[in-house]
Amino acid sequence: MKLHVNVLFQHNGENKITYVNEPPHEEAPRLFIGGTKDGYVVRYHHSLCEEMVKDLARIIGSDSNPPLAEIIQILNQNRELDSVWIGPAYIFPYVKSSATKAVKITPSNKEMLLPQFPFTFNEFELRQPCYAIVQDGMVVSLCMSARQTDVAAEASLYTMEDYRGKGYGVDVANAWAAEVQSQGKVALYSTSWDNFSSQSVAKKLNLKQFGTDIHIR
Repeated sequence: MKLHVNVLFQHNGENKITYVNEPPHEEAPRLFIGGTKDGYVVRYHHSLCEEMVKDLARIIGSDSNPPLAEIIQILNQNRELDSVWIGPAYIFPYVKSSATKAVKITPSNKEMLLPQFPFTFNEFELRQPCYAIVQDGMVVSLCMSARQTDVAAEASLYTMEDYRGKGYGVDVANAWAAEVQSQGKVALYSTSWDNFSSQSVAKKLNLKQFGTDIHIR
């Protein structure tokens, strides 16, 4: 979970989160709670006052389940919340082989990302490694690094609606994970509880859930 939160967000010298660790580097949530069977990994936004941080730390540390109603009440004292995002966090098992239909996107062929994935094209260097399934002359499924550090990377996976249910997401995700792991990094994946298709892909990939994320903005 500590690797995961370090991939998700940039931190300042006080280990408080500042910005999302991917372009356009939006403000980090006001509070991140990563729950695991061994406890919580908590990160506070650098703008929260120390009194509020102490109040939040007290109630988060005093319960086996984070009391969201109390947490929201405290945060609302400063500014009304925008959203609460909750979802599972996974780790890829060791991928023995990347022998799939996936094509690696490189500087020599990155034009194939256009027009379906223009943002990936523009941020190509930041999204490595990047793998795609090409059908009907276009990229229909894509897996790339959404965010990464020197020790871990988080997958971003998308398959066009008309091409879902064909196993393309599994192919590109396995190819991506195999290369990430070959670099000595941990391959991670996370989603929200209401994204059922993403959770289905995680199940097909035999990913292991190591925790639950709560992002409060």
